Amino acid sequence: MTTGRLLHFRLDRLRIGLLLLGWAAAGPEIGFGQEQTGPALEPAPFPVAPLILPAVPVDTKTPGQERVLWILPNYKTYPAPAEYMPITAGEKFKIATQDSFDRGILMVSLGLAGKGEMFHSTPQFGQGVAGYAKYFGSGYADLVLGDYLTEAIYPTLLRQDPRYFRLGAGNGWRRLGHAMGQIFVTRSDSGRRQFNFSEILGNSTAVAISNAYYPNDHTAEDAVEKLLVQVGLDMSGNVMKEFWPDVSRWLARKHSHTRN
Repeated sequence: MTTGRLLHFRLDRLRIGLLLLGWAAAGPEIGFGQEQTGPALEPAPFPVAPLILPAVPVDTKTPGQERVLWILPNYKTYPAPAEYMPITAGEKFKIATQDSFDRGILMVSLGLAGKGEMFHSTPQFGQGVAGYAKYFGSGYADLVLGDYLTEAIYPTLLRQDPRYFRLGAGNGWRRLGHAMGQIFVTRSDSGRRQFNFSEILGNSTAVAISNAYYPNDHTAEDAVEKLLVQVGLDMSGNVMKEFWPDVSRWLARKHSHTRN
């Protein structure tokens, strides 16, 4: 896949996710423009809502909460804790494994492989069953590499927390900033707030490894563009994880009213 096509294709996916959430955010359930109730909070040193705010938990056992958009796995989303508690290296690898081998990720990979073959995104892969298998294998490898490097390997080596801490309540713009900011600011295992090296280094490493199984010639500029697109997709994923429970509840209530 050429850099231009890759960038255009992935930015289209990013736009779709953000437009869907932007539409949903206009509803009363998400509360854009509404002030957070409760005691006043001191401003954070980074423009992100504090992770210590109480939140509405994400119950992954409740239908509609264990997946985003009914497909994407939602295993690393946790409510923002009143008191931070780290997780073990084994738990980090468990999150990465759940994300990597979830049926939703397999479905996404199968769909993207079909689109890649249809539009000849990487002509060197060819067509037919063999070509489709190459599209699927390379696309799925991208996802698995990204998950393990950003959620398990680097978080373990650097002692950082790979989880997304959802606020779940309060001013919508604050929640949006909180979701986007966690791409760049995370917790260390000691509870301190620090730059999210695991996200940036993990995706950088995944991009470098992927050059080995994509047949196109790659330049440093290509790698930087692919990294920026991947970070942008992860950021949109955080936004979807923050607001999807609100959207799913709103859709369920609307469907219930329609049936009645």
